[in-house]
Amino acid sequence: MTAAKQKALTSYRRRLKREGLVRLEVHVRQDDAVLIKGVAQALRDPDRENETRAALQQFGPPRRKSFKEFLTEAPLDGVDLTRAHDREREVDL
Repeated sequence: MTAAKQKALTSYRRRLKREGLVRLEVHVRQDDAVLIKGVAQALRDPDRENETRAALQQFGPPRRKSFKEFLTEAPLDGVDLTRAHDREREVDL
């Protein structure tokens, strides 16, 4: 590859990374190729991305909750979370 082509490719990849885009390769049936390209275009389109993403969420894995979300939803009524501090315990080394 010539130096000019390499520089152009590097610049292109840097621009994509800066925009938060990644290259993804998938294998689909030929009949579905147009459909998958359309979905990818809809996800890139700022006007349609939220609607498209919401429609596709049912097909993907469920979103994992963060530990903080898990704790805020935990039923902690009646659970004593206080702890006595025992600073003078003996440690056998």
